[in-house]
Amino acid sequence: MIERLLEAERDLVVGLVDRAEAIYRSLVETDPQNAVAVVGLARCALERGDDRGAYALTVRALTIDPENAAALRLEARLSEIFAARGQPVERPASVLPDADRAAPARVSGAPGSDEDRGQKPGLLRRILGRR
Repeated sequence: MIERLLEAERDLVVGLVDRAEAIYRSLVETDPQNAVAVVGLARCALERGDDRGAYALTVRALTIDPENAAALRLEARLSEIFAARGQPVERPASVLPDADRAAPARVSGAPGSDEDRGQKPGLLRRILGRR
């Protein structure tokens, strides 16, 4: 299975989205609890311009594995991007800071963004910002 994940990652990096998606999808069909493959599907959705679908898949991956670092980063980045567009999303309570868990899960912006730290926006933000 690891070899197939690596193959899908290589395919996605070089732009072979269809091949990568087919591999990730077959891995998820074999093991629906494979959070890494679900995140891979989310990344494929992003490559296709389906931000909402990517977010849904990311939340699904976090449901499977709440500590999946890639899913946590992707969820935070996408929720920040949606908020900046004026389209906030309902964030899973598990990703909110403890103080925010009692409050409604709608966010208008995510703290700790690249700009807040004085850094250039990340690749995903630059890509999605082109729209």
